[in-house]
Amino acid sequence: MSRTNFDTLLEAGCHFGHLKRKWNPAMAPYIFMERNGIHIIDLNKTVAKVDEAAEALKQIAKSGKKVLFVATKKQAKQVVADKAASVNMPYVIERWPGGMLTNFPTIRKAVKKMATIDKLTNDGTYANLSKREILQISRQRAKLDKTLGSIADLTRLPSALFVVDVMKENIAVREANRLGIPVFGIVDTNSDPTNVDFVIPANDDATKSVEVILDACCAAMQEGLEERKAEKVDMEAAGEAPANKGKKKATKARLDKSDEDAINASKAAAFMKEDEEA
Repeated sequence: MSRTNFDTLLEAGCHFGHLKRKWNPAMAPYIFMERNGIHIIDLNKTVAKVDEAAEALKQIAKSGKKVLFVATKKQAKQVVADKAASVNMPYVIERWPGGMLTNFPTIRKAVKKMATIDKLTNDGTYANLSKREILQISRQRAKLDKTLGSIADLTRLPSALFVVDVMKENIAVREANRLGIPVFGIVDTNSDPTNVDFVIPANDDATKSVEVILDACCAAMQEGLEERKAEKVDMEAAGEAPANKGKKKATKARLDKSDEDAINASKAAAFMKEDEEA
């Protein structure tokens, strides 16, 4: 069953592309027609691409890996933050810090710096600092939290990137391509889809359009997380079963040995009795 449908995408305005003069010829396969100088996206292909991307994201989530969501444009920021948080995935909605993927160790140092500042707050070190020093440190902490707070739990490179508007987030896409990280992207008619592994042709300027697509993708990821949890429970149950079985075998072996010893003892007693009678 499809995770979304034509009517839902139509109501959300996913079919509206950009002006014809702003189009990227590489998007021609996903364009249905032109109306009043505006390209109309083929929503039948969008439905198929959403399903394809959702299934791939489900498998990534099921394997316990992370997907980094990226959307710094005003219309999509809050939607992406809410949806990514709902499946416990990292996201970037402020400025993309250059080298975030290609220079990941440096980014991790900045994240650790936030933890260090928090430690200063908790252990009472602030009491020995001047007001000016405390103000400077607080501002630095707030600045780091604004740009990197949402990726604090990202301890290693993400397994995939989900981008809203690949044209605006071209630096993030290039970094992912360089490192061989798969890119999922909502691609409008003015963007280049050649650097995106999972293209979702749709309007990337409307909040409702982005929300509908993310709903389908995040629902699939939630399914993957739940399946992973269920499999873990099954594996733990299966792991206990052999242990119990082993205990039963050991107990049976001890009982068998006890029975054997008892039989041998009775035989020895009978043998000694025969000798006395003789």
